[in-house]
Amino acid sequence: MPRKSSVSDKKIIRYGVFLVGLIAILAIRIAWVQVVEGKFWTEKARDQLQENRVLQTPRGTIYDRNGRELAVSVMAKSLYANPKELNADPANVAELLSPILKRSSKELTELLSLKKDFIWLKRTLESAEYQSVAALIKDHKLKGLDFTEESRRYYPNESLAAHILGFVGTDDVGLDGIEMTFDKTIKGEVRDQVVDTDSKGVPIFKSIFAFTKPKAGRSLYLTIDSKIQFMVEQSLDKAMARTRAQAATVILMNPHNGEILAMASRPGYNPNQFYRFKDRDWKNRAISIIYEPGSTFKAIVTAVALQEKVVKSTDMFNDVGYVEVGGRRIKNWDGGSYGKMPFSDIVKYSINTGFAQVAMKLGGEKLTSYAMNFGFGKTTGIELPGEEEGMLLNPKTMQVADVATMGIGQSIAVTPIQLLTAVASLANDGQLVKPHVIKEIRDSDGLLVSYTPTQPSRQTVTAATAREVTSLLEKVVSDGGGKKAQIAGYRFAGKTGTAERLRDSGGGYEPGHYIASFIGFGPLEDIQLVGLVIIDNPTGLYYGGEIAAPVFSEIMTQVVRYMGIRPQGSSGIAGAPVKTDKPALPAPAAQQLQPQPAALPPPKVLPPGQITVPNLTGKTMRQAAEMLKQAGFSFAPSGSGVAVRQSIPPNMPAQRGSEIIVYFEQR
Repeated sequence: MPRKSSVSDKKIIRYGVFLVGLIAILAIRIAWVQVVEGKFWTEKARDQLQENRVLQTPRGTIYDRNGRELAVSVMAKSLYANPKELNADPANVAELLSPILKRSSKELTELLSLKKDFIWLKRTLESAEYQSVAALIKDHKLKGLDFTEESRRYYPNESLAAHILGFVGTDDVGLDGIEMTFDKTIKGEVRDQVVDTDSKGVPIFKSIFAFTKPKAGRSLYLTIDSKIQFMVEQSLDKAMARTRAQAATVILMNPHNGEILAMASRPGYNPNQFYRFKDRDWKNRAISIIYEPGSTFKAIVTAVALQEKVVKSTDMFNDVGYVEVGGRRIKNWDGGSYGKMPFSDIVKYSINTGFAQVAMKLGGEKLTSYAMNFGFGKTTGIELPGEEEGMLLNPKTMQVADVATMGIGQSIAVTPIQLLTAVASLANDGQLVKPHVIKEIRDSDGLLVSYTPTQPSRQTVTAATAREVTSLLEKVVSDGGGKKAQIAGYRFAGKTGTAERLRDSGGGYEPGHYIASFIGFGPLEDIQLVGLVIIDNPTGLYYGGEIAAPVFSEIMTQVVRYMGIRPQGSSGIAGAPVKTDKPALPAPAAQQLQPQPAALPPPKVLPPGQITVPNLTGKTMRQAAEMLKQAGFSFAPSGSGVAVRQSIPPNMPAQRGSEIIVYFEQR
């Protein structure tokens, strides 16, 4: 019996030692896990029971002035992968995803084979793409693929106003236009939110309600009227097709408050698919090209000359066809000479020799000083990226020939928005206002945050001078080189321009390449619109009065009707005068004086080899052909019926044998 008891005791001791040892080991392990590895296991548990989810609100909407949507945001699914968790062969998964994502299977295989926890496969999927990938994941029970929500920008009008709006990249960052300038203002808030989940990754109910909603982006209301923008772009597209030009731009503005009503450039692009277009297509030519304005700048020279009283509209000039200045001969645009004529006709017929003489009287320092006061040589400050400053010569180093050529719109480089703003001051009694495209900013609840007031800058010339210039520019449209800019029933003022095209690099001009333009404003009874049309490097006809002025007329004819501006002499009662808060400008010269000739007066002296073009208006095709043959010109008909216009105006000089395009219409 004692022996038995001894054996039992030993067993008990052994079991006791084993148990104590086991407890000690467990205690040591627990201590090790809690103290040494505690942080590791805590984080692992958190990873299994919590998820970091990115919460994002969409960008604010961009509207036109009337609340029409121009740019909106929607939440879209983005596909990502965790290659470490992938439960299938990367090559097989890539083969399945390739046709849906429209990416090569080789590229996807390389991505899915990376030793990373996170890679993007495709951002902001289309709805059909998301549905297809989701079904694929479910059917093949794939792990390591998942979705997250991101804001996606959408432009419902596609290319309309693209150069103003700009576009947004895949990381919801504005990359051009208003989207870029106001990126921080309209971008929605992005926030990381920790979500408690169960063992299957489903969010626990209470944690969802613990979300703090991110702040939504603010919305922008532009000064642009989308309907006017459409009219402008439609006319611009037709002009591009008709002239086969390299590029073009149009800007419309209210001269009294600086609100841009439309701004369009060609070539254009679709911001929904901006990546499919070339960088040059994104360029907003209205603010980012510099060019010599040519004769459109004569409107500014006229204002300066009248303001400084170096000339009166009745002062007589004797044009012999050229002036010699600093060893350079400046000739008229047609090479002709016109003898004695008043300054009013120098403006009406855009006589280079007269403007060169006026510029010489003003001098380089005064002319440049006024140009700076009109806003040339510096940016206007419009809320768009990429605006250029233009170029002015230093008056202290200007050659005498530079002064004379500045008088005809050379030796100076401007941007379209600068020229428009400067001429707009003449339509606004000499007061320059800052152009802008932002009307107001509102928060996500629609409450007004800020608005852009009219920002008067300075007086360029007196109101009296501005109105006198307006009267002279009206004659350009009614009787001079800008007749094709006329709008039936309305009085407009304006100026044509034809300039040689500057080389992109190396300086100088591109021979045979031109920029045609027209700038004008009206209706003169109550001026509400100023517009600029620029056609860059057209094929065939290249005079501003021939190809830019008709575009201006087409656009303004639509716009005045859309805006409800009644024709001259009509209001509530037929034949009643239009009521206006402003004193009426002087009536057209044709109503005060004897009728003026509709075209340039015949040259007094013709250069060698040049002859006068006959007037073909109203002639049949057979009659026009015979008249041109007898006169010594080549005949190029267009259309059918009777002649309504011709490529070189009647009574103008042209080289013998030149081709005259005659346009016919049915009457």
